[in-house]
Amino acid sequence: MFDLLFETSWEVCNKVGGIYAVLSTKAKTLQKQYKDKVVFIGPDLWSAGNESPYFVETRSRLSDALKSVNLPLGVTARAGRWNVPGKPLALLVKYDSLYPYKNELYAEMWTRFGVDSLHAYGDYDESCMFAYAAALTIEALRPAFVENPKVIAHFDEWITGMGLLYVKWKMPEVATVFTTHATSIGRSICGNGKPLYDYLPGYFGDQMAGELNMQSKHSLEKAAAHAADVFTTVSEVTARECEQLLERRPMVTPNGFEQGFVPRGTRMLKAREAARKRMLTVASALTGEKYDDNTMLIATSGRCEFRNKGIDAYLDALNQLRNNLYPLNDLRRKIIAFVMVPAWVKEPRADLAQALGQKKRTRLFNPVITHVLHNPESDAVYGKINALGMHNELGDTLKVIDVPSYLTGSDGIFNMSYYDLLPGLDATVFPSYYEPWGYTPLESIAFGVPTITTDLSGFGQWVKERGMDKTASGVNVLHRSDGNYDEVVAGIAGSFLNLYMMDEDAVKKLRRAAAATSKDASWDAFMPAYYRAYEVALAHADQ
Repeated sequence: MFDLLFETSWEVCNKVGGIYAVLSTKAKTLQKQYKDKVVFIGPDLWSAGNESPYFVETRSRLSDALKSVNLPLGVTARAGRWNVPGKPLALLVKYDSLYPYKNELYAEMWTRFGVDSLHAYGDYDESCMFAYAAALTIEALRPAFVENPKVIAHFDEWITGMGLLYVKWKMPEVATVFTTHATSIGRSICGNGKPLYDYLPGYFGDQMAGELNMQSKHSLEKAAAHAADVFTTVSEVTARECEQLLERRPMVTPNGFEQGFVPRGTRMLKAREAARKRMLTVASALTGEKYDDNTMLIATSGRCEFRNKGIDAYLDALNQLRNNLYPLNDLRRKIIAFVMVPAWVKEPRADLAQALGQKKRTRLFNPVITHVLHNPESDAVYGKINALGMHNELGDTLKVIDVPSYLTGSDGIFNMSYYDLLPGLDATVFPSYYEPWGYTPLESIAFGVPTITTDLSGFGQWVKERGMDKTASGVNVLHRSDGNYDEVVAGIAGSFLNLYMMDEDAVKKLRRAAAATSKDASWDAFMPAYYRAYEVALAHADQ
């Protein structure tokens, strides 16, 4: 189909969000089908004393090609491999040298594509300089890497949009694909507390961009969506949003999961045992109580978008659950609910780290959080826990623990990665209000952990379309709209209570159902949609 595919994203070899999971797991399937014909391009944010743990600089035909070209305007790049399953070729691009030229570039993009960079702020300049550097690298490498190639340049999110526009301007023979994983203006509408879904037909993207001070990002994203040979998004939910706010209907290319990440058989049993032991140990050291092996462990995780990701609904549901549990306290089985959502962390708690090394347990001061925050007074999660009065008092059946650190395996408290801890959970919940796909619930069921999500997520819609109920799929898809927040909260609390009361055989059956559902959402199942998009893009480029 193609001789060379470049895919550019801010999250290549740079683990900051869900797109990292999407691309790093997709890589193995692409590499198997198109051995070393796929090159991932990410930002070179690293230094000699702080190297990316995900990038390995190695000799390859890509590195040989890179040595044979001179990149313009001081741009530099390093060739190697992304240290994920499949070990695909990767380029890390240094873009700092482009800042002196940004005004000329922005003027060119205004003249040619109508991109309004006048109102830019925040991460706009950095994103555009990276995208432009990535496009310059593609332009230089393409003839040195493959002769007379069929080349595709795939760009992810508005962050890389200016790279796509440069390719369209300078290399129209290169097929371009632009993927929005979430529209910048749609996310902003939701993040500002405005109802998105009931009013979607009445929203005009350009007008809302002006109202929400999002003109530059929206303008760039819209221009890239219209200029691309093929425009894609990850779900039908977001396709409707794109059609209304960006004024172009995208192709739908769902996000799959790489099953190779998941341990099997006895390895899974050992992983679950190790994860549970660590989470129970941390909870014990923090709250001063001992927890039995049958303690129910539940969690939410993901990016800290308090309303969009449904973190508010999760915490309100936990508060309702503890009230529902009050008459059942004589059962004595405890529940520990984790909030694994990264925030502005200063350091791991020294008193907790010390308590983890001691056998005697005493309740620590403020036993609801594992790390010290820079901004505890303004942190939404921590503030909500305290506002609800969930202080983890001795004897409480339900304990809530805020884990505001990235779980990379070196956070100073758990020292296990998120994927290492995930198998130890009994259930997860992701009651998203705004969720283009929903990678976290898919990851959860891949590890055999039943999950709760909503039909406002692409993944939730996919589960509903398969026509399987929560018992058969291991996924409870709650209906969510602009106006049924209380119903969602009650649904989460009720689901947790049902799981709490289930016998062991029923729980095991639910875990098996979850794992089976995840296999139908593998990359092998979803990649044909991407191949169709690539074929269409190549045909358009030929024209």
